[in-house]
Amino acid sequence: MAINQPLADRMRPKNLNEYLGQKHLVGENAILRKAIESGNIPSFILWGPPGVGKTTLAQIIANQQNRPFYTLSAVHSGVKDVRETIQKAKKQQFFDSPNPILFIDEIHRFNKSQQDSLLGAVEQGTIILIGATTENPSFEVISPLLSRTQVYILKPLEKEDLIEIINKAITQDKYLKELDLEIKEYESLLRFSGGDARKLYNILELVINTEQAKSSGKISITNDIVIDILQQNIATYDKNGEQHYDIISAFIKSIRGSDPNAAVYWLARMIEGGEDPKFIARRLLILASEDIGLANPNALLLANSCFDAVNKIGWPESRIILSEATIYLAISAKSNSAYQAINDAQNLVRKEGDLPVPLHIRNAPTKLMKDIGYGKDYKYAHSYEGNFVQDNFMPEKLANNIIYKPQNNSKEVEISERLKIQWKGKYKY
Repeated sequence: MAINQPLADRMRPKNLNEYLGQKHLVGENAILRKAIESGNIPSFILWGPPGVGKTTLAQIIANQQNRPFYTLSAVHSGVKDVRETIQKAKKQQFFDSPNPILFIDEIHRFNKSQQDSLLGAVEQGTIILIGATTENPSFEVISPLLSRTQVYILKPLEKEDLIEIINKAITQDKYLKELDLEIKEYESLLRFSGGDARKLYNILELVINTEQAKSSGKISITNDIVIDILQQNIATYDKNGEQHYDIISAFIKSIRGSDPNAAVYWLARMIEGGEDPKFIARRLLILASEDIGLANPNALLLANSCFDAVNKIGWPESRIILSEATIYLAISAKSNSAYQAINDAQNLVRKEGDLPVPLHIRNAPTKLMKDIGYGKDYKYAHSYEGNFVQDNFMPEKLANNIIYKPQNNSKEVEISERLKIQWKGKYKY
C-alpha cells in the first residue's frame, strides 16, 4: 500500500460492520440494510452533507453483492459518458449475473438531458443507479427519475462517530499505528471538520505529518496545535473544496448580521470559485423567510424574483442580480419570528399529539355532520365589524397558547399592536 495514499482512502470501510453512522439506514433491521442483505436493491439517491459516507456506502453495496461497479462524476461527465457506461453494463449482463451499479456523484449537477439519458436503463433494470447529492433531490432531480428511485437521507455524523474515526485511524492504520501518538484534545479536530469524515481524515493527517516533521519522538495533539497548523495550511487541508460549505455559512451569517460588505465579499468568493448561481439564489430564498420574515415581507418576493431571474438570465450577468438581492437582504430589518413559530408549533404537535379539531370549526358537508354539531356556532369573521371576531380556533387544550411572537421591528410592532387590540387579554407581552 503506497505511503502517499490519503488516510481517508486507507481507512475507507470495506463492509457494513466497519461503516460508521447512518444506523437508521444500515443498522440492524434498518430498511437499506435489509435490501442489501436480500440482494434486491432498488435504484436510489443518497442525500446528505459531505463526508458522511455516500460514496463508501455505494462501494460497500457493490462489493457485498459482487456487482460490477461503474462511477461517474456529474461535474466531468456528459450524456456521451452515460450512454457509453450503459452500453458496457449491457455487455456484462448474463443469465444469472447481478445488474451492475452505476454510481453518479453530485447527481444534482446533471442537467435535464443528462438525467433523461438514465431513464431507460433504470426502468429496464440494465443498471442499478445510485446517485449522491448534497442538494435536495426535489429541486435538482427530474420527476421521471425521482419516480423511479428511492431517496435515502444521510444524517451528519455524531460526535461519538467522529471520535471513533480518529481513534480507529491512529490504532489501525498501517502507518499511524507505528507512531508514538496521543490525542490529548479532540475539540478542534471535530470543530474544523464540521462533521465531515473525509475532512477530518485530511486534518488529522496534516496535523500528524506536520508534528512528525518537527520531532521523531512522541506526538501529542492538542487544540492549540490543531488551530495553529490549520491557520497556516488552510489550502492544504481544504484541497478537495470542502471550504465551499464554510463560505456559504459565512455568506448567510453576514447577511443575517446585516453586514452588506462582508456579504458581497463572500458572494464574490463563491462566484470566483465557480459556485452554481442557483445554489446561491436558493440560500437567499431560505434566508428571506428564516432571518427577515415579517420584519420585511417584501424580502421573500425579491429573493424569489432573484431566483427566477438567475434561471432566465444565466451567467455572468446573474452575478449582478445576486449582488442586488444580497445587499437588499443584508440591509433589511431582521426577524426570525416565522421560523421560531413553526418550530414551536411542530414541537407542540409532537408533545401533545393529534388533538381534536374544535367542533365549531370542523367541516360539515353532510346533514349528519351538522346534526352532531360540526360547524355549530361558527362565527363568520366577515359578518362582524372590522372583519374580526374573537373566537377559539385552537384545540381546547391549547386555547391559550401563543405560538407566533412578534419581534421588535417596525413592521411587527404594528402587527403586535393590532393583535393586542383584536385579541383582548391574550397578547400581553
